[in-house]
Amino acid sequence: MSEIKPVTIRSLRQMKKAGEKIVMLTAYDASFARVADEAGIDVLLVGDSLGMVIQGHTDTLAVTLDEVIYHCRAVRRGANRALVIADLPFLSYTTPEQALASAARLMKEGGAQMIKLEGGASQVETVAALSRHGVPVCAHLGLQPQSVHKLGGYLVQGRESEQAETILRDAQALESAGADLLVVECIPASLAAQLRKALQIPVIGIGAGADTDGQVLVLYDVLGLTVRPPRFARCFLTEGRDIPAALAAYARSVRDGEFPSQAEAF
Repeated sequence: MSEIKPVTIRSLRQMKKAGEKIVMLTAYDASFARVADEAGIDVLLVGDSLGMVIQGHTDTLAVTLDEVIYHCRAVRRGANRALVIADLPFLSYTTPEQALASAARLMKEGGAQMIKLEGGASQVETVAALSRHGVPVCAHLGLQPQSVHKLGGYLVQGRESEQAETILRDAQALESAGADLLVVECIPASLAAQLRKALQIPVIGIGAGADTDGQVLVLYDVLGLTVRPPRFARCFLTEGRDIPAALAAYARSVRDGEFPSQAEAF
């Protein structure tokens, strides 16, 4: 029986270098974490999307740090191979000191192996502080759901050249500060491809086209449970598949470069 090798930051960088697609999926409990892990998902994200798909809110802002810790703890019990990332919820990282305290709880109490935060240049100091203290960081640029009211809605970011240049500069600054991974959401596919080429760290897209180092989707979108799914999502629970087969199909489609299609990009 071969030993199962856990996914690590180092192995994700090796996958980028080798041109192997990284498959990420959100998870919120032990059972789905186990099924996703067995289906070959590389990274499980305990996202603050739980506020919408689990709790029924219209956005992610009501999610608390205690709630993310609770769900992260459950996901870690189900995950065997996959790397587990947990979101820092809204206003839980307004200063580097607060971010360190919140990240400590996510890792110590929740078992998170990496934390994710939203924001560009304003988060460089926080990312540097987290990195100095041994906290792996996934940055998040483009559409930032925690800033939905500031942005005026769930809108594609980076269409204008000036905004695209800002996203690129922010990404490079976050990498230099110590970010280990970057999620880009709802940006033009051409910009995502530019980011992939410009950065040494893996770039994971959601609504960012196929020319990234990997893809992430919300579990409930993959299973067709979202009432109004976003344009970039796809239901894989079709053609008589059960849930394990649907998650395996998602992973296979990402690795084969079949997902996302041009129609699922901007």
